[in-house]
Amino acid sequence: MGTGIALTGAHWMYLLGVVVIIITMALRANVVVPAIVATFFVALAYSGSVISALESVFNGSLTAAKELFNIFLVIALMTSLLNALKALRSDIRMVEPFRKVMVNGHVAYLALAVVTYFISLFFWPTPAVPLVGAILLPAAILAGLPAMGAAVAIAIAGQGMALSSDYVIRVAPGISAKAAGAGVAMNVVADRALVLSLITGVIALVLGYLAVRKTIKLPSPELLIRWEAGATLNEKSGSFDKAALAEGAAPRQPVVGESAIAAELQKIPADRERWSKLFAVITPLAFLAIIVAMILPKFVAGMPEIKGGDAAALVGGTASVLLIFATLACTGGRFLDVTADHIIDGFVFAFKAMGAVLPIAGFFFVGGADTAGSILGVAAGAKAPNLLFELVQAAQDWIPKNHFFVAFGVLIVGMITGVDGSGFAGLPLTGSLSGALAPTVGIDPATLCAVGQMGAVWTGGGTLIAWSSLIAVTGFARVPVLEAVRILFWPVILGLIASTIAAVLIW
Repeated sequence: MGTGIALTGAHWMYLLGVVVIIITMALRANVVVPAIVATFFVALAYSGSVISALESVFNGSLTAAKELFNIFLVIALMTSLLNALKALRSDIRMVEPFRKVMVNGHVAYLALAVVTYFISLFFWPTPAVPLVGAILLPAAILAGLPAMGAAVAIAIAGQGMALSSDYVIRVAPGISAKAAGAGVAMNVVADRALVLSLITGVIALVLGYLAVRKTIKLPSPELLIRWEAGATLNEKSGSFDKAALAEGAAPRQPVVGESAIAAELQKIPADRERWSKLFAVITPLAFLAIIVAMILPKFVAGMPEIKGGDAAALVGGTASVLLIFATLACTGGRFLDVTADHIIDGFVFAFKAMGAVLPIAGFFFVGGADTAGSILGVAAGAKAPNLLFELVQAAQDWIPKNHFFVAFGVLIVGMITGVDGSGFAGLPLTGSLSGALAPTVGIDPATLCAVGQMGAVWTGGGTLIAWSSLIAVTGFARVPVLEAVRILFWPVILGLIASTIAAVLIW
């Protein structure tokens, strides 16, 4: 190629592995096995030893687990907290007041989007969809919003805006920053992803509203009766993660109507009702305070900034304290055992949702100098290979030195990786690619990470792919999933194009 870098068999094996994984994702197949096989052959080409290659397969997942365990821990603790709030019915109380705001279909569209966005920021869309679908969706239908309009609002706000930035739990920016290399700060990726997600989301929400506006009707109980009489139109699809998890989290009989909600709230003993109300207020206020603490230092000089893993630690620690007190309020003297049960359930959910990412991340970590040494068994003090960066350097004469070209290239790669229906599986690739391409074209790697994250999560997270967790959204709304994809396609695509242009112009 165009430079003096000598490419070895390990470089070519790594490149082949990347190509195979992208093709596998495009074919909607699980990429765990290709990632493991690719790790084996890269290590074999590098060391020439079958034993070392077998060890590297294990070391790849182990290194990924070490790098990403803080992410698993935060997911587990937040899920544990949500389970404790469900036992108190505080989750219902948190969203139930918004039913009163839905005076017509237009307001209902906005209310669904806002509530879904904030709940999904704190707890992810997977548990947010059943909650919003059970409590707010019937109220939106009653107000005149068509079921398809409700599905569009929920998908864009939750699976799109909230999940693509993942600003509170920070799984996505954490994976992207780790894959890009030690020089890329997770906080910067998270901040830029938040801005890009808002640009994409606002555009998509406006265009989505315009697409369904003519079908909005005057409020009428007849609308709710007809909607309740309809059957769920979706069959379970073959996604290996979020879609199944979301459907599994969904109640089989949604809570509909004032009497049903009252019945749910009456399940709490009278002496604990005040605790149910208290935690419905304290929980969102606590996490809103954390968001304010993250954002204020950027505007107020002298305030200490919450950096790197500190944000995840603050979220996880807050969730832990709230979990203990919520469980104590609900179960009394049994809180020691029940709290432990909630945490176990949280870890089960975390590994179901994210476990497949470990061997995938392990392969892409082989391509970075920061993590390749521990995977390939490079001796202490010896120089670890930087396979992906060296591949990009060798091909730099063929890469146009145009920021827009590179940014849209990373966006498209991210969208391709999202085709399998898992928004996070492609983040190790987009992060690694961003870290390697950025120095070559003179663009900030954090910006490319955020752009790639938008492409991967908006596509696979549940807005553009019918076999993603969009199935759960349309299942609750009782509308055809393919019709929802058709309506969402151009609003989301145009939003992603606008946010990518903005990323290049702003940063």
